[in-house]
Amino acid sequence: MLTSRQELDTRLDDTARTWLDQALTEATAPTARTPAPWERHFATAGRHCGHDNADPVRTLLLTRARPDAPTLTRLYQHGTAAERRALLLALPHLDSLTPPTAALPLIEDALRTNDTRLIAAAVGPYAARHLDPHSWRHAILKCLFTGVPTDAVADLAHRAHGDTELARMLTDYASERTAAGRDTPPDLTRLLTLTGEPNEEENRCASSTPTSI
Repeated sequence: MLTSRQELDTRLDDTARTWLDQALTEATAPTARTPAPWERHFATAGRHCGHDNADPVRTLLLTRARPDAPTLTRLYQHGTAAERRALLLALPHLDSLTPPTAALPLIEDALRTNDTRLIAAAVGPYAARHLDPHSWRHAILKCLFTGVPTDAVADLAHRAHGDTELARMLTDYASERTAAGRDTPPDLTRLLTLTGEPNEEENRCASSTPTSI
């Protein structure tokens, strides 16, 4: 959810509010400089506004600056993990991207990492809206591999429903872990239920349970 400037003001002290005023003014000012002056504020948001407020402040800066894909890519590539996470979380709120899928390479990069903060941010509403089915299924498996709760996946129930290929991949993954003597992630059963496909793992357990007389 996008935090409004008014709500942010209630969290910030006078010094932080003054800093944010200046940062937002620079974000909306035309400039031919690269990097733009406001980009340094994106990097220092946590220092000036507190780490608890850094994500919404950075999102507000991005929505005001309306950056293009090359600018977002530059911020992402040169940013810390916290800055990258904030940028990924801000993507659903940016309407300046042309085409709207222009930031998908950043999502794909985050999903190649093993940083659970980046993975959780990458499977938000922007990914739900724009990732193709193949990439989205592999994002789900990445969550299972790394222990990212599937509650982080936006629009999960809608996209998983009726996805027989996802059900097959999940069943194969469960079989591989069982064969290796490893536990199956708790979220996997829930995911199989969401697909609407028969859950073979549950069926095996049920068939092996003695019937009470």
